[in-house]
Amino acid sequence: MQARDIMVSPVVTVGPNASVQQVAKILLERRISAVPVVDSDNKLLGIVSEGDLMHRAESGTERSYSWWLSWLTGDAELATDYIRSHSIKVQDIMTQDVATALPETPLNDIAMLLEGRQIKRVPIVNREGQLVGIVSRSNLLQAIASAKPKLEISLPDAAIRKRFFDELKKQPWAHTFNVNATVQNGVVDLWGFAPSLAERTAIRIAAEAIPGVQAVNDHLLETPVFVY
Repeated sequence: MQARDIMVSPVVTVGPNASVQQVAKILLERRISAVPVVDSDNKLLGIVSEGDLMHRAESGTERSYSWWLSWLTGDAELATDYIRSHSIKVQDIMTQDVATALPETPLNDIAMLLEGRQIKRVPIVNREGQLVGIVSRSNLLQAIASAKPKLEISLPDAAIRKRFFDELKKQPWAHTFNVNATVQNGVVDLWGFAPSLAERTAIRIAAEAIPGVQAVNDHLLETPVFVY
């Protein structure tokens, strides 16, 4: 799947001259946590999130500094805090360095971007920089929840065993020379050694995912693997 398959479109947006109060009302009324800022051509300029409105003079939550902390903090940082707590227009508080993606970006790349940048949403723009949608973490969850199970015919025992080892051979963490599996009436018994609990669990999951597997009995022992 690609970003275009799960993105929300059209997107609620504001212009750079919108007031902070207007944005706060939009976030509350639309039950969203951020709003993109666009120009008259719908080109993305930035984004304003709930986090940008946490320290505001209106709510009495602006940052306060003791005299010694003010002395240690640079004037530029103090001025930046003042802007964030007292500015009227969103153009002064919006995040301008916004991570974006194209509509054809694979969801795997979107997930990596969300995780790597530690953000909650990714605006989707076309190649001209115009905003066409937005993908949030919840949209990825919706894709998982709505995914239809693959329709595969249950495999016979011999084919299950082959599929299991074929899958392990593709994984760089799997030490197949220390693992064996027997299959009888769809029940897989795992034997051998696994270097860690994580690898042991991954081996079990690889077996459980094969069509036709009725149960998996894990007899693996956790022990370091020695390669000679």
